[in-house]
Amino acid sequence: MSTPFRIGYVPEHFSTPLHFAVKHFSLNASLIPYPSGTGHMITSLQSNDLDIAIGLTEGFVTALGNQGDGAGFKLIGTYVETPLCWAISTGAKRELQDAKMLDGKKIGVSRIGSGSYVMGFVLADQFNWLKNPGEPPFTVVPLQTFQKLREAVNDGTADFFMWEHFTSKRYFDNGEIMRIGEIYTPWSSWKIAAAARLAAADERLRDLFTKLDQGVEYFWSHQDEAVAYISSELDYSQEDAREWLKSVKFTTDVRGVQEDTIKKTVEVLKKAGVIGDEKDANASSMIGILRDEQN
Repeated sequence: MSTPFRIGYVPEHFSTPLHFAVKHFSLNASLIPYPSGTGHMITSLQSNDLDIAIGLTEGFVTALGNQGDGAGFKLIGTYVETPLCWAISTGAKRELQDAKMLDGKKIGVSRIGSGSYVMGFVLADQFNWLKNPGEPPFTVVPLQTFQKLREAVNDGTADFFMWEHFTSKRYFDNGEIMRIGEIYTPWSSWKIAAAARLAAADERLRDLFTKLDQGVEYFWSHQDEAVAYISSELDYSQEDAREWLKSVKFTTDVRGVQEDTIKKTVEVLKKAGVIGDEKDANASSMIGILRDEQN
């Protein structure tokens, strides 16, 4: 048997089709959870601790745009077609009541370069708060995990943070944190990245794509099982899991990435100052496996 891929993933509801690919279709992989998110997976791809990572588009593209070939990985697949809704949260008893009040505040992020970091620039760009290109519009407080982010906005270490809506919702409902806004990514939200040392012709990639497609198909045809898994193994209520199902669209053919999607992402991230103006940030060079634009 071939060597299993080491696949990094964020242990949230979006990981359910990956779980099904292993459980029901024998995907040959060792799944490694990264609760701290995409930025951590990028460093693990670079340090040879991961072969594959399923993470947020903005985190991957920022690293590729700023580091070029030195990033050590390429985009090879599209996992989720829909945008991501980032909820903007503060402490339950804080006086901040609206995202418009956040200019110059302290933003909690999981890691520098993570989605929660990158989207801070995008938020600031929407409110015209960016002063100098590439200069963080907020005081940045890296905190690693979602739990530490929640604690930080309550004890004053950070003023606000951004995290996926449904992952945050339980903590709005129980009064631990307060929602003061939201922002959507202007791009499809989850991509599949592979360490640059993997050849596009690697037979294990064909198996990965096939099994992930099967996992996605199983996810949609067995929604009760999906809800049971999400509500028992992950941090969501059944009600929230079912509501999320109405809003998400997984890719039915995960192989490859559309160049136009990455070009548009680069444009937004350059405008927001996340990718330096001096960087070439060529979209085609970020992609290891190109997807048919008609697909």
